[in-house]
Amino acid sequence: MNKIELASVIAFKPAKIDSHVSSAHTGHKRSGMQLSRFTDYSLRVLLYLAINDGRRSTLHEIADFYPISVEHLRKVVHELSRSGYINTYQGKNGGMELAKAPRSIAIGEVIKHFEGHTSFIDCDRLSCKLASVCTLKSVLMVGQEALYEKLNEYSLADLLESKPKMVKVLANPL
Repeated sequence: MNKIELASVIAFKPAKIDSHVSSAHTGHKRSGMQLSRFTDYSLRVLLYLAINDGRRSTLHEIADFYPISVEHLRKVVHELSRSGYINTYQGKNGGMELAKAPRSIAIGEVIKHFEGHTSFIDCDRLSCKLASVCTLKSVLMVGQEALYEKLNEYSLADLLESKPKMVKVLANPL
């Protein structure tokens, strides 16, 4: 996936991939790996602020653009501010802006921060009888760290390669 494709996935669509598990075998359709909405919205806010570099944006402005619930977005913005990704300002000239240069915001770090350190599989919750001898969890942890490392090769600045087109979309939303 090139940087522009990665930007379009993160900026405009939840990252959902249908699994290849047949519903005939499981009795229900399953979806593959997917970012939480909280992480997805966090990336969207960062991208929006990076596109509007030099101008403070408001909570309502971003909520209207994507569209996202203002109350849910408020929680996202609070965590982005608390974790040092954005600065927020109250009052007449209030709003929010990036606290760091887009080049210094690694996509993998953002995702890891918001997704937490949850592993791909929770052997304890599944009460798996093989948990004490199985190596699947450790193999998946290696894969998960490799995913974060790969995503860290991209910064928020890399997602701005198509910034002129993104600015047009911001100026003329559908």
